[in-house]
Amino acid sequence: MQAIRLARQRVVALRRLTTAAHAPVSPTAAPTQSVIPLSNMEAQWEQMSKSDQALVHRQLEELQKKDWKQLSIDEKKAAYYVAFGPHGPRAPVSPPGQGLKIFFATSGLIGIATMTFFAIRSFAPPPPKTLNREWEEASNERAREAKLNPITGISSEGYSGKGFVTHK
Repeated sequence: MQAIRLARQRVVALRRLTTAAHAPVSPTAAPTQSVIPLSNMEAQWEQMSKSDQALVHRQLEELQKKDWKQLSIDEKKAAYYVAFGPHGPRAPVSPPGQGLKIFFATSGLIGIATMTFFAIRSFAPPPPKTLNREWEEASNERAREAKLNPITGISSEGYSGKGFVTHK
């Protein structure tokens, strides 16, 4: 019985801690001026530590709650850069100037694949004797003699299709 009480007390204490950790911060408690200037945020962002980036992000969230007509140009630019700038998941995958290198690498791999295909094909045996036009026409004649598919197929009246012929 006492173990249940202790467990219940721990759960209540844990709830209090998590509630206190996630308590909303009042707008008056947030600093109106940051230690980090918002001008030229594009140049500063990559050199900032993660905690400074989070601080600037929170500061900008608070600023964006105000009327946008009251924000300065630097604050608007910083808010836009932090929200949509080329950092984090929006960072370019390949650095600038790599397009030509990627093109040549892709072309080289396609060339190697083509050469491998023809090299393997050069060692292949000749095609079977059933893969020629003569054999296919003989197959058509045999199908007509055997009355194969008499309703809509090769043995039907007025049939105008190619039948088994696939070669030109």
